[in-house]
Amino acid sequence: MTEFYLPWPDKKLNPNTRLHWLHKAQAVKEYRVLCAWETKRLMPIPIAGPKPRIHFEFFPPDKRRRDSDNCLASIKAGIDGISDALGIDDSKFVISFEMADEPFNRVKVTIR
Repeated sequence: MTEFYLPWPDKKLNPNTRLHWLHKAQAVKEYRVLCAWETKRLMPIPIAGPKPRIHFEFFPPDKRRRDSDNCLASIKAGIDGISDALGIDDSKFVISFEMADEPFNRVKVTIR
């Protein structure tokens, strides 16, 4: 089991944000690359097994309420970055997630 933290997704990645496609595409690419590099840097051992279990715990930047489904949608570029770093197609991932009670401005990733 490996745990590490990724930065909170940019608000441009929220599915409810109305944004020109070019600006959104830029934000998606930046977050995907950032998450891929962070995963490579923080993963001590390669993943064994055909279906990695990935659990996300969202620690929002403040105490405002957030929809958990929007948080998961916001981190899709991050999931793609993790997939790139591990060399495993993200369709093989078993994903679970939860919202934390306290703010921390990070997303905790646990891979089993």
